[in-house]
Amino acid sequence: MSTTFRRAVVVLGAALALTVPAASAPAAPTTWLCKPGIKANPCEPSLATTVFSPAGKRLRVERVRRAPRPAIDCFYVYPTVSDEPQPQADFAITPELRSIALYQAARYSQTCRVYAPVYRQVTLQGLFTPGSVTPEMQATALADVRAAWRDYLRRYNRGRGVVLIGHSQGSFVLRKLVAEEIDRRPAVRRRLVSALLLGGNVVVRKGADAGGDFRHVPACRSAVQLGCVIAFSTYDAPVPSGALFGRSTDPGLEVLCTNPASLRGGAGTVTPIMPTEPFGGTLIASQVRQIAALLPKVSTPWMSMPDGYRARCSDAGGANVLQVRPRKAAPDFPALPAATWGLHLTDANIALGDLTDIVARQAEAFTARH
Repeated sequence: MSTTFRRAVVVLGAALALTVPAASAPAAPTTWLCKPGIKANPCEPSLATTVFSPAGKRLRVERVRRAPRPAIDCFYVYPTVSDEPQPQADFAITPELRSIALYQAARYSQTCRVYAPVYRQVTLQGLFTPGSVTPEMQATALADVRAAWRDYLRRYNRGRGVVLIGHSQGSFVLRKLVAEEIDRRPAVRRRLVSALLLGGNVVVRKGADAGGDFRHVPACRSAVQLGCVIAFSTYDAPVPSGALFGRSTDPGLEVLCTNPASLRGGAGTVTPIMPTEPFGGTLIASQVRQIAALLPKVSTPWMSMPDGYRARCSDAGGANVLQVRPRKAAPDFPALPAATWGLHLTDANIALGDLTDIVARQAEAFTARH
């Protein structure tokens, strides 16, 4: 791994330490990237999808419909993506924020109303500039998301079930939010349908489904289980010793891996779903283009590849991660930006078909129960 990427790993680790902020920052009014009723909502695009075989043969076009009256909500916190030229983002809704919401959150709109707050995250510049990220910046990111969550509960939730969705920095922020705002509060916990915390090193007691980050929010082991968490980081090769994901520094804890293709354990096939619109911005866009170049070209807003990859949770080398392998000539995605990151940029999409199916079944279970 290059010196630049080594430094980036160290800085990202420091930035993600915002799960234990040194101080509390003042909250600002919520700026919504996605919310029902706003104009040009990136979380409510057309869901028309071209379906391919793993070998790239075009099979059909599916006209995916949204539920006219979704029974639940989704609360999404995006990963490190801001291209703003300082270590901490402001509240601007930039092209890369709109793109990441499309890539990671929009598909869930077929089942839920999507709320996504803008927050003053550690930017990509902060990620690649050691020493520029302060404890106050870390605390501010968490404070913004906490304030938006409380705003959502107060003004929009009205007792509805809610799915939390996060990736990378977003998952690290949500780990703290769940621990402080949900896990400890039975009334709020009853509204939790599930938490999808991808690429964020959720920890549990060794050999258990809870007891690390959360006491009362266990791993999901069924598609109709409620109040539980799905978490994994994706690799397609042995996890390097310097990897950022999959290992805990606490000997009594381990990083949680739940296979969306087989929540009870074992292997299964997963269905990637990717948007076809080019990714906005610069730094992340250059990486995403390398992935997009491997996919079939289509005219619909989305493409999917049912059962394109075989997935299983692995603890080889002391790293608990989701190991995936392409099936039947499916594209072999590169590890970006380096092998230590694995398939981090595809965490949210490699099994998106399975995750959206699980959320749909959990929504039905929540509705039946409540």
